[in-house]
Amino acid sequence: MAEDLTIVVVSWNVRDLLRGCLASIDRGRGDLALQVIVVDSASTDSSAEMVAAEFPWVELIASAENVGFPAGNNLGLVRARGRHVFLLNPDTEVIGDALSTLVAYLDAHPDVGVVGPQLLNADGTVQSSRRRFPTLATAFFESTWLERLAPRRLLDRYYVLDRPDGETSDVDWVVGAALMVRQSVVQQVGALDAAYFMYSEELDWCRRIRDAGWRVVYLPAAQVVHHYGKSSEQAVTARHINFQRAKLRYFRKYHGWLVCAVLRLYLLAGYLVQIGVEGAKGLLGHKRALRRQRIASYWAVVRSGLRPAGY
Repeated sequence: MAEDLTIVVVSWNVRDLLRGCLASIDRGRGDLALQVIVVDSASTDSSAEMVAAEFPWVELIASAENVGFPAGNNLGLVRARGRHVFLLNPDTEVIGDALSTLVAYLDAHPDVGVVGPQLLNADGTVQSSRRRFPTLATAFFESTWLERLAPRRLLDRYYVLDRPDGETSDVDWVVGAALMVRQSVVQQVGALDAAYFMYSEELDWCRRIRDAGWRVVYLPAAQVVHHYGKSSEQAVTARHINFQRAKLRYFRKYHGWLVCAVLRLYLLAGYLVQIGVEGAKGLLGHKRALRRQRIASYWAVVRSGLRPAGY
């Protein structure tokens, strides 16, 4: 008989956070029949050994290389036996009965393909985790050097800030740090697009799921603490490159090569502008070591060419 839920955790060099995540799953399992899979992406901090020693009920997949977030989750999806699958970051902690609340919601709403909990920061404040699909205007402002100049209405719409945090609502996509999907939906639309490596893979997946006729729902009755960015902050330059290449892949895939080409040139120009700004601040003697570090990082991004992931 299949489990109620399969939880897939892809981890890279966050051993202590992973330990806390798995402990919270154990505390919050309730009466659910669980299968928990940890995919370790070639961690060098003894994460895999910790899982094997302290959590023998977890199925461990120890990858010899860092395969990226979507490909790592896909390794877990192949083994998933649960009626539903929960993709969960290792830098998260499940609160209370969040797991059973999410499962019960999917069971009670057969037209919902994906449900995401409310994410919280460590201090208990709400972390943004629900989105509408990005427009081209969103792409030119969100997470770029011009974000602070973006029209308030534009980003409010993208981040669904026009709805209360405590309101259960249909959205276009939910952040992949904690995302539950029906096993039948995975079988219908396929796994994550592994060409993304990291970032935007959940956006792409939710779009495919929505296009197949399923609803995506944000459910604040279930809560998960998310210690944001603890894996990616270990490689800041790579984070910039992966984030922007993923954004470009999404727009190439769904908006065409011309839109992607214009956006790519804009993003590269933005990094060149930032190099100039950091250089000017350095010449004025303001935190020169920090300016040198940022210039080196931004220049590495420019040298990468920011070609869309997978193209």
